Amino acid sequence: MDRPVDVEKARETEHPEYDREYASDIDDSDCAYSSDTADHLEPLELSRINTYRLQQKTTVGSTKGPVPQQQWLPMGAGKHYPPLLPDPETYVVEFDGPDDPLHPYNWSLCTRIFLVCILCYGTFVGSFASAVFSAAISPVSAEFNVSSEVASLGVTLYVLGFAAGPTVWAPGSELIGRRWPLSIGLLGCGIFNIACAAGKDIQTIMICRFFAGFFSASPVSVVPAVFADLFNNAQRGVVMSVFCMAVFIGPFAAPFVGGFIVMSDLGWRWTMYISAIMVFLAFILIFAFLKESYAPVILVEKAAVLRRQTRNWGIHAKQDEVEVDIIELVRNNFTRPIKMLISEPILLLVSLYISFIYGLMYALLGAYPVVFQGVYGMNIGVGGLTFIGLIIGELVGGVLILFLQDSYKRKLAANNDTPIPEWRLPPAILGGIAFTVGMFWFGWTGYKSSIHWMVPTSAGVLIGFGIFCIFLQCFNYLVDCYPTLAASTIAANTILRSAIGCAFPLFSKQMMQNLGVQWAGTMLGCIAAVMIPIPVGFMLCGPWLRRRSKLACSPIYQDAQDEKIFDV
Repeated sequence: MDRPVDVEKARETEHPEYDREYASDIDDSDCAYSSDTADHLEPLELSRINTYRLQQKTTVGSTKGPVPQQQWLPMGAGKHYPPLLPDPETYVVEFDGPDDPLHPYNWSLCTRIFLVCILCYGTFVGSFASAVFSAAISPVSAEFNVSSEVASLGVTLYVLGFAAGPTVWAPGSELIGRRWPLSIGLLGCGIFNIACAAGKDIQTIMICRFFAGFFSASPVSVVPAVFADLFNNAQRGVVMSVFCMAVFIGPFAAPFVGGFIVMSDLGWRWTMYISAIMVFLAFILIFAFLKESYAPVILVEKAAVLRRQTRNWGIHAKQDEVEVDIIELVRNNFTRPIKMLISEPILLLVSLYISFIYGLMYALLGAYPVVFQGVYGMNIGVGGLTFIGLIIGELVGGVLILFLQDSYKRKLAANNDTPIPEWRLPPAILGGIAFTVGMFWFGWTGYKSSIHWMVPTSAGVLIGFGIFCIFLQCFNYLVDCYPTLAASTIAANTILRSAIGCAFPLFSKQMMQNLGVQWAGTMLGCIAAVMIPIPVGFMLCGPWLRRRSKLACSPIYQDAQDEKIFDV
């Protein structure tokens, strides 16, 4: 059967493949609106829709489906190949302008706030489950006759699962949408928490902890993408602050909740059962109430409805033309992040700083019991209540970031809605100073019982404040530096952060016991002090480095007055 001429012509004129390695623009064929529609759209609204196509390609490595070069499948029943659609672009479904009610930006504010609440709850329970096992380390080591270091692997392996999970959930959410990866992740996390609680040997418990972490990485990696779907750049800072509070409050709330559970008649296994119940509640809420928010998938669903209504089977969405390229998926989510870490000093240094802060967050799970149970003689439940100081610090940091949002919005509007990455760094510098002071304070006031226990507990306020400000603002800084490669940037940061962070729970307790609380705190405080110049250096030299980078963006200031980036 001969090939039709118009098919051959179509193959010859097919648009070139997107350059995924150093992309800074979007092909016209990937725009969510046709040229006719674009004439009626504000540039910013059109840009936000186009960004979805760019984001997906740089994450999942998806391309046009392959065209067979040799053997063409027959139509069957002796039929010839039909002609191509006269103007394929007219068959592509689009949003009906920037005010289309189907677009998540235009959903009611009450709906979006409700979704923020249930999504942040899902994130909270995932991070809560990561640390609640710390309260069970002693009874687990006693029941299975293993050392406390081996039992501590229950926390370490969960954090390793956090590292592996985003490589699946992030690209999956940009291929099939947000709802299913979130639902499957929470369901799997709940199942493996139950399996961990019912484990009859230490090997089963450790394996289940890893997979519980792997599945619980779904909300941690996908929820920020949902917020990007629901809110514009000016609004997103507020909800991202709430998201980060959920991420960090979870590990600090878990020790005292788990401690009282272990002390009760329920026993250590119920730390996992209660975590599973909390996760299953999050699964039910998200599965029942979360509508799909990823714009390309919304258009796929719209095209399916239109095909059934019109009986015109040529109607489709751009997402329908996309197939996953496994090689590109591996390259974008494994190879490229490693290359970026090696070649991009901005990404490497900021990720090292974030990794140290992230690791220390889990190290405190072992350090606090040494101080408050060992030095002050508190039981595991009451000793866990001292983590409330860290939670208060997190909340203070969140309030500060929310307070600074108005200033950020004004500078953004004055710069033609073009964000300058260095605007993010002043709170991180303040957080770095507070964190360093907090570590020295904690070490030199928590090593002897003659000092009231409230004094080292109060140090947690500064430590929690520093952790929140450093992590959130440095993370936003990286995303602003590499907006067209945000997925690879996040993957690189996640890989390094989790690889370093997972090791801290293994030695934090021994470090505190062998060096002494005061000298261990001094060492960590000195490391934190050495890292303060990282954000300061990027405040001063960041624009110069970005201009010389092959991958980082180099936005300019529209007004000379805006160059005062220290003006928060």
